[in-house]
Formats: sequence, structure tokens, C-alpha cells
Amino acid sequence: MFKDQVIWITGASSGIGAAFARQLAKQGAFLILSGRNLGALEEVASACEPGRSLVLPFETTDYAALPALVEKAWGWRNGVDCLINNAGISQRSLAIETQFPVYQKVVDVDLLAPIALTQEILPRMAARKSGRFVFISSVAGKVGSPMRTAYSAAKHGLIGYADALRVETAMLGLKVHVIAPGSIRTDVSRNAVTADGSRRGVSDGAIEQGMDPDRAVRLMLRAMGRGEREIILADGIERTIARVRRKSPNRLFDMMEQMMAAGYAERMKGQGD
Repeated sequence: MFKDQVIWITGASSGIGAAFARQLAKQGAFLILSGRNLGALEEVASACEPGRSLVLPFETTDYAALPALVEKAWGWRNGVDCLINNAGISQRSLAIETQFPVYQKVVDVDLLAPIALTQEILPRMAARKSGRFVFISSVAGKVGSPMRTAYSAAKHGLIGYADALRVETAMLGLKVHVIAPGSIRTDVSRNAVTADGSRRGVSDGAIEQGMDPDRAVRLMLRAMGRGEREIILADGIERTIARVRRKSPNRLFDMMEQMMAAGYAERMKGQGD
């Protein structure tokens, strides 16, 4: 499906982004790999066939740099067929304890940055009437998750933007996919910000027992190939709550409140001690 297509992946240095790079390289895609860690990006690129990847490091919230970056990415092989907005940051803290700059940072990285990059490349895709946008949201973007008020807000917003964009651009030949993963075995929890904005530094049990990122990405790519526009990829309780949210919101709210009352926040905090 993606053979010889140019795929731009943000957050490509690790986790889901690096798994996308590995799996798409197997399919014969040309890859543009972006993130902040140049060394890690080069390591991911080294696993791909020589000459089929472009390392393009940048800070996703450096909005002033985007026009030049898009120009370079677009000019590499005369276009970009697919943009995978994967870069992001999570959060682990109670709302009542969380400083407002944490909200600003998470919303900036997880919502405004992918919107900014998409808006910059959108007119080019629209002009040639082909292209694909992929937005990596989360089950927390479908369900308000405790200890993640900033993260849930940003990921809910990302789904709203993507849904509206899909409606507007379908007649232009563009495709928009939203992917809402549950727990994937990455460093997302270690890199999450806490109430004061500091790095958490430890992982969650659910993340450590989560789905292998390469398997997850294979399933994502298959679903995209089938034309699925919203892809919820989760197992166990995360899959259940995503389904319950659609069918019976009040039942879900009760379930989540019971989870908090049973000491969820204390257990999460205990993992960081």
C-alpha cells in the first residue's frame, strides 16, 4: 500500500514513531523522520534502506520554522503522500495539583503543534488532490482519564480537529485517519510531565504490559489499508471503556468514578515514589 510513497513521521525517534518507520520501511516507503533527538533519528534511519530516508529534526512547537521545514520535506522527493502526526507528551497528575503552564505545554505539543504542521502542508496536498493525514490520539482522547486532564483535553481536541478536517477535505481526495491507542509498550509514561512540569521518570504497570509497538503499528497500517477512519487499538479494560463511552456515557462516568474511589490516583503516585 505504501510502496514508494513519501511518509513524514513526527516523533520518529522512539516508540510508536520508530515502529512506524520500521514497518513502513519494510513496505518500501520513503521516510521523512522528525523529532528532537538527532542521534536517535539517525539510528532509526540506519535501519532503513540507504537513500530512502530523510532525517529532519525539529522542535514541533517552533512554528516559525515550519514553512522552511515543509519546503524541504516537500522538495526531497517532490511531495509528501502521508503525514503521521505522532509526536506528543503525556501527563500524570491530579488537576487540583497541576500548575497551569503544564496545560499550556501539553496542549501546545499534543494539539497545536500537529495542527500547525498539518495546516502548513494542507494547501500543497489539496492542490494536487491527494494525500493522507494520520493523527495519533489516544483512548484518553475518547474517554476522560484521571491523572491526565491536560492530555485528555489535547487528545480530545485533536480528534475534533481531525473529524472536521476529514469532512472538509474528502471532496479534495484527501484521507484523514484518527488512531486512538491504549497502552503501548513505550516510554510515554516515563516522559510524562507531572504537576510542576517535571519529567515523571517511571513507567506505569499498564504501559509495561501493553502491546508491542511493532505489532500495534502493523494493526494500525492494516486498518488504514481497509479505509478505517477512526481506529481504536486497545485491549482489556481500555477497549471496554472506549466502547462503553459510545453506548452509555453515564455508565462509563460511574465506572471511572468508582476506579478513582478505589485508590487509582494513590497507586499511580506510588509508582513514582
